[in-house]
Amino acid sequence: MSPVEVGSLSIIALIVLIYLGMPIGIGMLAVSFAGVAAIRGDAVSLRMLGAVANDSLREYLFAVVPLFVLMGLLVTISRVGKDTFDVFQKLLGRVTAGLGVATVFANAVFAAITGISIASATVFSRVAVPEMRRHGYTRKFATGVVAGSSVLGMLIPPSLLMIVYAVMAEESVGRMFLAGIGPGILLAVVFCITILLLARFSKSFVFEATHDSDATVDIGLLDVVRKSIPIAALMLLVLGGLYGGFLNPTEAGAAGAAGALVIALLRRSLDRKSFWNLLVESGQITVSVLFLILAATFFSRMLALSGVPRELADIFLSGPVGPWGFLLFYLLLIIALGCLIDSISIMLILLPIALPIASAAGFDLIWFGVLTVVAVEVGLLTPPFGLSVYVIKSAMNEPDLRVGEIFRGSFPFVVAMIVAIALIVIFPSIATFLARL
Repeated sequence: MSPVEVGSLSIIALIVLIYLGMPIGIGMLAVSFAGVAAIRGDAVSLRMLGAVANDSLREYLFAVVPLFVLMGLLVTISRVGKDTFDVFQKLLGRVTAGLGVATVFANAVFAAITGISIASATVFSRVAVPEMRRHGYTRKFATGVVAGSSVLGMLIPPSLLMIVYAVMAEESVGRMFLAGIGPGILLAVVFCITILLLARFSKSFVFEATHDSDATVDIGLLDVVRKSIPIAALMLLVLGGLYGGFLNPTEAGAAGAAGALVIALLRRSLDRKSFWNLLVESGQITVSVLFLILAATFFSRMLALSGVPRELADIFLSGPVGPWGFLLFYLLLIIALGCLIDSISIMLILLPIALPIASAAGFDLIWFGVLTVVAVEVGLLTPPFGLSVYVIKSAMNEPDLRVGEIFRGSFPFVVAMIVAIALIVIFPSIATFLARL
């Protein structure tokens, strides 16, 4: 068999193994090892595996993964998410569907200090949904708003998916973080417009038969200021240090984790047992992410050795499909895969194939990365996988709450995300303006 045939069969074999239920990282390693062995022999395959393990994980940059994960977990346990919601609930409570808009803005701010969508979904399903239900919003809408706005956690910096993409595309993490700001704001605005339109034209979707449209949280201005200080301080420490040039991404992660630890200790929300559990959970998440990166790096090198990306680039770019046809196919494929597997796995499977084609097409890889992350996040809301939906179902702990009810509530936000993707495609400067300054 020719190298291209070996690479093509390897891709098919990986899809089959994932369908059969094999863990994605193990499947990628097995397929990559077999593919290199078929092209160059067992000895080369063994040496390449060792080189990949050494090259892909020794980077100083990778220390940012456990630090941002730990920061996100500490922020979650220290009740910063509840304070963020309380502040925006006070500011926007008298706006039509104000609690829904408050949830979006609170999620956007919370995303800027965690970077993990699942953390947002967990926190706000316990904080925002009961409050919205108490003020007459339908459960479908309340859970849908939380599910939809939770995706901001992987777009607004710091973002774990942006870090993974930057590593795979060999782009600057700082530039990728900057590229997420414009699209993150755009997505939050589109979500708010969606909520206001639903409240105007589909009241039965948003409100129960009787609701209190003038509900506001009973906290004073002093409480608003007090609740805002930890949020603002952590954002200033992490994002101010990063974009001000005082800290690199790894140092910003360390500073953020230290700041979140201080907040948790001052609020007495952390004891020895819970701190140990957080450290263990951070380690588990980090190891799973780094193992997937190792496997994806080996998969990428195997594909490069086979020549499959080059052949695909010729097919897409010289044929009738063209660069924009490739982009449309790529985004639709990501959204389809989002119905089946998790976000990081989608990126690590597709990027080794797609990045060489995107580069040959002349696409800005930072803009391409933002589109990738937004499209991947659509998968958090689509059945049957819909990870954010299942997290909300688990966190709510209401036996009569159906998963289908949450999926129906989040559908308008899937449409809003597709609109946002279209706007970023039409106006690339939304993603690239800050990153290319």
